[in-house]
Amino acid sequence: MSALTPDEGLPSADEAREALTALRHEVAKAVVGQEETVTGMVVALLCRGHILMEGVPGVAKTLLVRTVSEALSLDHKRVQFTPDLMPGDVTGSLVYDQHTAKFEFHKGPVFTNLLLADEINRTPPKTQASLLEAMEEHQVTVEGDPIALPEPFLVAATQNPVEYEGTYPLPEAQLDRFLLKVTVGLPQRAAEVDMLGRHAAGFDPGDLAAAGVRAVAGARELRAAQNAVEHVHMAPEVLGYIVDLARATRQSPSLQLGVSPRGATALLRTSRAWAWLSGRDYVTPDDVKALAKGTLRHRVTLRPEAELEGATADGVLDGVLASVPVPR
Repeated sequence: MSALTPDEGLPSADEAREALTALRHEVAKAVVGQEETVTGMVVALLCRGHILMEGVPGVAKTLLVRTVSEALSLDHKRVQFTPDLMPGDVTGSLVYDQHTAKFEFHKGPVFTNLLLADEINRTPPKTQASLLEAMEEHQVTVEGDPIALPEPFLVAATQNPVEYEGTYPLPEAQLDRFLLKVTVGLPQRAAEVDMLGRHAAGFDPGDLAAAGVRAVAGARELRAAQNAVEHVHMAPEVLGYIVDLARATRQSPSLQLGVSPRGATALLRTSRAWAWLSGRDYVTPDDVKALAKGTLRHRVTLRPEAELEGATADGVLDGVLASVPVPR
């Protein structure tokens, strides 16, 4: 009997979609009111991309990543990025073994499925750059030899939008490696009351099993979903719409840096994933609109004079979306 290929024996696309749709319900058992961030993480996984989460401390970013990893039956690790963190602390390092008189590679925390890079902008650029190869190539090079990372692999990085003292802003080249940037906001009053009620009833963030969180999907469902997303149809008119949006950002008087072709490709990928999650095998302009700000807000740079006037990346993108004709 011949061996199965990696994609044989996978669940159907409908089964995979149903499993990933159930993810929201599982995450809601532990995390209240962060549906947009959960959706962003699922879209990033479907596109084999990464996500940057921006929010003040205490809005459950770490708990969210832990809960998603549990619900998807994936391994996860957390790294607290600090000014003294070295690249080897993330990717791993060579350690001399006295018994064998050889150097052996000890894998770092990047060898996981979901890596939470907490406060990534608090570490120097050299350590930030240590993630670039892992994010782009899904591998780490040691002494010239590439070592593959587990699949799936997602970096969920966080940064604090308030405290800029002692931070190292991510360069544009690294920001561009993140498929999505989501803003993790404060919960609505009703959601916050619900959250406090759960804690008053004995909810323990460190014990997700007690909260009833269970695995509803795994690597097989993700692989089937990723394959299905790659076959979602993109009409020429929708492709043209994405290009027109990207070109409009390059001509905006409020921006000194518009969306690159890589950014346009990223919007194509995220729109496909959103269309598939919505139960369709084709992309509409509304799918593009729904993912435009999350996919593009970190890929544009405001002019200093526009910032002084109070302009924001989201505001400029809203204007671009309003000005570019939508194909019918």
